[in-house]
Amino acid sequence: MLIISFLLPAPHRMDLLPDIWRQEYWLPPGVTWKDMEQLEDSDRPRPLDLLITLPLALCFVGLRYVFERFFAPPIGICLGVKNRLQVTAAPSPKLESFYMRRSRQPTQSEIVSLMKACGKTQRQIEKWFRHRRNQDRPCQTKKFGEAAWRFSFYLVAFVGGLACLIDRPWFWNNRDCWSKYPVQPMERAHYWYYMLELSFYVSLLLRISVDVKRKDFKEQVIHHLATIFLLSFSYCANYIRIGTLVMLLHDSSDILLESAKMFNYGTGWRKTCDILFVVFTVVFLVTRLVIFPSKIIHTTLVLSMEVFEPFVGYYFFNILLMVLQALHIFWAILILRMVNKFLVGKLEKDVRSDEESEAEQDEEEEDKGEEEDEDCIWERSKDTLNSKLSILTNSCVLNNLNNHRGSAVDRIRKAQ
Repeated sequence: MLIISFLLPAPHRMDLLPDIWRQEYWLPPGVTWKDMEQLEDSDRPRPLDLLITLPLALCFVGLRYVFERFFAPPIGICLGVKNRLQVTAAPSPKLESFYMRRSRQPTQSEIVSLMKACGKTQRQIEKWFRHRRNQDRPCQTKKFGEAAWRFSFYLVAFVGGLACLIDRPWFWNNRDCWSKYPVQPMERAHYWYYMLELSFYVSLLLRISVDVKRKDFKEQVIHHLATIFLLSFSYCANYIRIGTLVMLLHDSSDILLESAKMFNYGTGWRKTCDILFVVFTVVFLVTRLVIFPSKIIHTTLVLSMEVFEPFVGYYFFNILLMVLQALHIFWAILILRMVNKFLVGKLEKDVRSDEESEAEQDEEEEDKGEEEDEDCIWERSKDTLNSKLSILTNSCVLNNLNNHRGSAVDRIRKAQ
């Protein structure tokens, strides 16, 4: 009901939920919805416009499927993207049923019951579940396709956003974001910039359940929701100017991150990936931890007060910006941890958001350890076998020598 009323024109909105659309919630003191009507319909944002994001989001989902199916694989081949060899779990109906219906990681008591039901040892059951979980892990080509898709969108969005903002006065002077607010005409280029960005994040939210589950899965969900609410509210309240700056700022570092991921999944591009990651780190820290709080948040918190007094929408908008800033700090910590490993030469795995959960990484290490153990066992077995063979060979040689010596003695005696 709330969503429907949010997307209806102003007269219908106020008839359905008058308390939600009270002008003191959305507009500064002394400003009414009628003041917004001074602009032409094509020059002012209307909540009804947000309906277009739903079909656009579905179009993005379809385009992404086509891109990952037909375009990403050839690009991946050029970059040397290869899937890891995975050991397939041996067929076991009882273990498979438990895996699908109960849990992917059984407890110790459950392992004991499975041992009795299947007639296997604990080590065999743990090994089966480890191999079975590895079968469900996303392959390198899937992760590469996701990174390539995001890179393509962020690149186009950044170039398009920069083209339509670089000659606007508020791009260079943030005070102009509030000049004559809220009676600010909206340009068609900024309208489409908003709709495409909002639709893209809606499509990411629609696909998040089937995408690669990363370490920062919860933070990604919070980020997508905060971004969608931020864009929707800023559009309806005609915060278009500051909203376009927020989108452009975020896209600038996202391009570098996704490109670094693409080369990271490839083979023979380690130096290129390291260079891109260093550049991304600098751009991310500067844009998200310096420019965003000092320019964007300062503009909405302080400079906007030169034009109007605080109101409910003012606090709501700034709270969402603070949520984004908290996420920036969280990701900055992960990045700095990786930089530290990079500098001391211990960087073996990517601790950024493109990696899977730490539990799956532990499984990889366990698999490697198990393979090493098996290799050690095999080496010891070979040594034992070789020693036994050598003993057997020596004994055979000695027996042959004794037989030859005995036969020679017998021939000499007969000759005498």
